[in-house]
Amino acid sequence: MSDTTDLRMPSVDPAALTCPAPLRDQSRVVMGHGGGGALSAELMRDVFAPAYGGDTLAQLGDAAALSLGGVRLAFSTDSFVVRPLFFPGGSIGDLAVNGTVNDLAMSGARASYLSCGFILEEGVELETVARVADALGAAARAAGVEVATGDTKVVEAGHGDGVFINTAGIGLIPAGVDLRPQRVVPGDVVIVSGPIGAHGVAIMSVREGLEFGVEIESDCAALGGLVDAMLAVTPDLHVLRDPTRGGLGAALNEIALASGTGVVVTEREVPVPPAVANACAVLGLDPMYVANEGKLVAFVPRQHADSVLDAMRAHPLGAEARIIGETVVEHPGMVVARTGLGGTRVIDLPIGEQLPRIC
Repeated sequence: MSDTTDLRMPSVDPAALTCPAPLRDQSRVVMGHGGGGALSAELMRDVFAPAYGGDTLAQLGDAAALSLGGVRLAFSTDSFVVRPLFFPGGSIGDLAVNGTVNDLAMSGARASYLSCGFILEEGVELETVARVADALGAAARAAGVEVATGDTKVVEAGHGDGVFINTAGIGLIPAGVDLRPQRVVPGDVVIVSGPIGAHGVAIMSVREGLEFGVEIESDCAALGGLVDAMLAVTPDLHVLRDPTRGGLGAALNEIALASGTGVVVTEREVPVPPAVANACAVLGLDPMYVANEGKLVAFVPRQHADSVLDAMRAHPLGAEARIIGETVVEHPGMVVARTGLGGTRVIDLPIGEQLPRIC
């Protein structure tokens, strides 16, 4: 036997290799295109926007603000492909309602009606479908919204993943409410409604069979009531956003880019539950980019910030709301965090997503 170690690389098929950070020069769709980060933005900019056109789509809000017969409406659609279908704190049925209700709420609208489309894979158990439908119906009743129409399709076994859902929703935008990132100005106060990161970590813990000493539950919730409480203080909020895919980091970057202002966040003020922080440390994740399903970030004129914060804290879904930063003239379009050590770091727009299939 030779005592010389063979250091030659084994034969490797380059086509079989994967990269956790997707390359930007792609000729095919990759998972990162659905992650709510830079790849998603490029897909919209380079493929969908030129194909569809239209000034309304160009606003790129969570919901489209429309004028129809003299009435201002918010209209939104979303698709849900979460895996697993059931997780601590919710299910794909809860997400399907709350995700669309929240997109409408970010325009200031209280959802009135939803459509619901189910895509079922051949072979999925009817008991599973019934559980999802029951959860969806219960979430709709809790949010005060009616499922008014729907559709069902079935695909062959192996061509789906049990249950996919699409929902669309409409709601009225109150008079005097104009929520869009273009209204953000330097000096606005940035408020987050509560601790971040629970949803993404809850999904990952179940998906990978991980235990962190305490069960982490999704924050999945309908935010319409919280937004109503904020608007009751003043309709002059500048923008709201629910930081789902791409997390808080992506939401802040989207608003900074669209408004042309800089955003400065005090890192120690960003609320991260200890269990989420510990899980992210183990998994090598940044909580700023982990998805939420029951939180919002608000950009509020400074003169209204304290009153809006008080109203948020008086609501169950905003009890832990906190001011985390402000908008500035410097570094327009960029988000910067002041660290606990007195330095700064750039919170960039993620390329793809840390956790795929979380909504």
